[in-house]
Amino acid sequence: MISVDSVAVEFSGKTLFSDVTFNINDKDKIAIMGKNGAGKSTLLKIIAGVDKPTKGKVSAPNGAVIAYLPQHLLTHDNSTVFEEASKAFSDVSSMKIELDELNSQLETRTDYESEDYYKIIERVSELSEKFYSIDDVNYDAEVEKILLGLGFKRADFERQTSEFSGGWRMRIELAKILLKQPDLILLDEPTNHMDIESIQWLEEFLINNAKAVILISHDRAFVDNITNRTIEVTMGRIYDYKVNYTQYIQLRAERRMHQQKAYEEQQAFIADTTEFIERFRGTYSKTNQVQSRVKMLEKLTLVEIDEVDNSALNLKFPPAPRSGNYPLIVKDLCKNYGDYTVFKDASLTIERGQKVAFVGKNGEGKSTMIKAIMKEINYTGSLELGHNSMIGYFAQNQAALLDEELTIFQTIDNIAVGEIRTKIKDILGAFMFSGEDINKKVKVLSGGEKTRLAMIKLLLEPVNLLILDEPTNHLDLKTKDILKEALKSFDGTIILVSHDRDFLNGLANKVFEFTNKRVVEHLEDINGFLRNKKLENMRALEAKK
Repeated sequence: MISVDSVAVEFSGKTLFSDVTFNINDKDKIAIMGKNGAGKSTLLKIIAGVDKPTKGKVSAPNGAVIAYLPQHLLTHDNSTVFEEASKAFSDVSSMKIELDELNSQLETRTDYESEDYYKIIERVSELSEKFYSIDDVNYDAEVEKILLGLGFKRADFERQTSEFSGGWRMRIELAKILLKQPDLILLDEPTNHMDIESIQWLEEFLINNAKAVILISHDRAFVDNITNRTIEVTMGRIYDYKVNYTQYIQLRAERRMHQQKAYEEQQAFIADTTEFIERFRGTYSKTNQVQSRVKMLEKLTLVEIDEVDNSALNLKFPPAPRSGNYPLIVKDLCKNYGDYTVFKDASLTIERGQKVAFVGKNGEGKSTMIKAIMKEINYTGSLELGHNSMIGYFAQNQAALLDEELTIFQTIDNIAVGEIRTKIKDILGAFMFSGEDINKKVKVLSGGEKTRLAMIKLLLEPVNLLILDEPTNHLDLKTKDILKEALKSFDGTIILVSHDRDFLNGLANKVFEFTNKRVVEHLEDINGFLRNKKLENMRALEAKK
């Protein structure tokens, strides 16, 4: 059992949270929840030992292994994917090397009675006890299994890690964590940059193979499927619920309702008592009663109502100009990079007003198809945009393309034209940038703030074909819900590339699956698609057996 005891954190005299106390038991799967800035990531870093609390401590049994995957990594690129993942077993390798070296010394040395010789024997005995207590494991097979589960292909194993994007390098670090089989796994936004199949695999691994897990995630379905406990960080303290996220939301609403009722009753009592004191102050016959009630008010512990995050994105897309019946028709499209084929003979037709999802493993061609539509790459085959198709495009790395030296206001002012320039502050306010915030430089913004800023560009001129490539990365649950509702109300056509099942649910009514160099059309929503995929995977597994 790992315990968090009376932990407090202060920054520049301001208390982030205080007296945070809870235990982490084996098989606990805990979600940390709270509004942006409440201290979720800070709490995770303290449990990981990366940061130190101002007060309090985290205690763990001797030998307990705590593994931490941060939201952003600084990685070193000097090995292949397989070599880097194998570093999870570096302790075992080091132990074996030291044992071999010491045994070699015992064979060659002749000073049997010396103190050094006895020390070597003691060290060999100590190491042997540890080394031979470890289960006999085929480490290479374990590395292969984890890497394949996280979406790597065997051809990737010998590639240098420097060839991979930040999201893929994050998966390598996650592979090392899972291979260590730690007593506690700490994950901060692990599903960003993951495709649906890899998220499903990670879910099953954490449920069936992991010991204790604490995670922060904006993927509601991922959190719901894994966790059995929710800890909310709010107003400098925590509330501990022994339920998953969906049940927590219900219990939290009930808790706040009870708080509101208690607050109103207490305020009525204070008002009545204050009125009595003022009315009879100086009345001789009521002196004792007045003093008694004054003391009562002084000792009263005021009821607090938990804060509600009232900051909200005010997002509504402009009316879509009418396009032709078929905004996009693709026939027999092929794309190769040298000898590598991304997809071949891909065909798809999208009708006006349809909201479709592009899904599949990373590297199967979803973003490549988007680049072809945007005329950013060459290809063979036919790709036609329909009459009056006006595209609004949000790229996967849209937030990273912002100029970090510009302020928030300058970023929008530089691209706004005409009358819209008089409304820049209103637009920024609708996206939760107000007051002095609009003068902040882009480089100090969080991932979610950069995504919101990049999204403003979609609103600056009317479009009728929205193409969104992973728009929900770094967005919190509340902002994702607002974006989802705005997209549902959009009267144009939408192409969504996303791994977020909860976001796609109720939004996309057709799925195009990118798999094995093909594009397969599924006339169903995301839930129907996933149900069928599970059946296909089970049949494939049985056939293999």
